[in-house]
Amino acid sequence: MKIGIIGAGFVGRAVAKQAIKAGHQVMLSNSRGPQTLFSLKPMIGCETGTATEAAIFGEIVIIAVPLTAIGQLPVAELAGKAVIDAVNYYPERDGQVAELDQQTTTTSEYLAGFLPQSKITKAFNAIQMTDLETDGLPAGDPERRALPLAGDDKATKQIIISLYDAFGFDAVDAGALSEGWRFQRAMPSYCVRMTKAELEGGLAQARRPAPVAN
Repeated sequence: MKIGIIGAGFVGRAVAKQAIKAGHQVMLSNSRGPQTLFSLKPMIGCETGTATEAAIFGEIVIIAVPLTAIGQLPVAELAGKAVIDAVNYYPERDGQVAELDQQTTTTSEYLAGFLPQSKITKAFNAIQMTDLETDGLPAGDPERRALPLAGDDKATKQIIISLYDAFGFDAVDAGALSEGWRFQRAMPSYCVRMTKAELEGGLAQARRPAPVAN
């Protein structure tokens, strides 16, 4: 499968490494242009390009940029695409976003407002990237870590479940895209090592915090 990744920071690079190990083709991109990524091709075996080129390249496209950068995404090229949202909201980095502070939307639904014709699924946001590279275990191992996902498109979800499995993780489907808040930052299961049963419980126990006054 061809995977385009927009964002070449810790998240983009870690997912790229694991995807290439699993036999997929990957193109990494960032806002500064492929010339700033020239060392990655020999280092991890990926292609490099602009965000637009990565969007065109990928059968699926992973968004791994700061929340403040989502307004710069190539909307037309991502239309109709399976898009994986790995974005997290950190007010101290991203500034205050009223809709997110007031709990009237989720990070993925917020992203969907910028990409109305894309098939967005929340995934790969609730694990430290060092753990993504080291915590994978074979299927059936009782200690195998589980990772959550949420979205409305069944086909995209199945792709993510297959990627999780190839990377060494079980998957827990949290439901519709609107349920993605259950594993956003500060939720009980966010970046916490859990088995499938533990993660199912953590997602069920999640409670939205009180809205932040702006």
